[in-house]
Amino acid sequence: MYNLLQQIASGIAMGGIYACLALALVMIYQSTHHINFAQGEMAMFSTFIAFMLLKAGLPYWVAVAVTLAFGFVGGFLIERLILRPLKDAPELSVIMVFIGLLIGINSLAGWIFGHQLETFPSPFPQRAPFGTALISGHEMGTIAVVLLVMVILYAFLRFTRMGLAMRASAENPVSSRLAGIPVSLMLSLGWGLSALIGSVAGLMVAPIVFLDPNMMGGVLIYAFAGALLGGIDNPWGAVAGGLIVGVVENLAGTYVVGTELKLSVALVLIVGVLLIRPSGLFGRRLVVRV
Repeated sequence: MYNLLQQIASGIAMGGIYACLALALVMIYQSTHHINFAQGEMAMFSTFIAFMLLKAGLPYWVAVAVTLAFGFVGGFLIERLILRPLKDAPELSVIMVFIGLLIGINSLAGWIFGHQLETFPSPFPQRAPFGTALISGHEMGTIAVVLLVMVILYAFLRFTRMGLAMRASAENPVSSRLAGIPVSLMLSLGWGLSALIGSVAGLMVAPIVFLDPNMMGGVLIYAFAGALLGGIDNPWGAVAGGLIVGVVENLAGTYVVGTELKLSVALVLIVGVLLIRPSGLFGRRLVVRV
């Protein structure tokens, strides 16, 4: 029983990381109806920036602030410089660009930072507070960070003029333009915000899996499974889906398939959701009258 509770607690912590990346995927999908396959690599590159800043002697939270700003600007520029010229291109062309971004960012990170495994520090103590042994200090800190990100994002999108403009631009670009909202700017800001959220996921996962150019490959698959499970058009459903995937992955890896085959759990979830409920648990079903 104790081991079961420990696996569930650890799964919630990892699920929080998947939820962050799933939320970033959904934010892009809502505004462009495309899946950003390079989301994990963008997070990985930002995490390497944080690592280099820490090696240069900057305090942890200063390095994190600079890294989040770098991630935001990077996402903004990618949309402006690479994807904006392709807004009228065929869907397959855009998909190929995303795959090219994945390969290009991964190769660039390997060329600049190398392919050796690096130990990334955690800002949280090794032991969790309150004397609990079910969860480590980093896992509890990860859960707190993810909850804080969700609260800030909700408040931004719900109560600020810019957040409401971004939501309106994603829901109905034509009406938003008629209302005077600069939809193209909102799209770029949405890309920047999703890259920032992805950077948070990279910073939280690096102390667990070690830092290298390929560290986000499996995490992206789990995040994609979470986004599909919760609903690819529902940000908060994607968060719930990420948490569910984290717990299911941990339990299945411990009691069913073993640690070597844990990734197959995400693939089974992806195929199962697409076959049984493509809209996800919390997604909207579109009904078209003909």
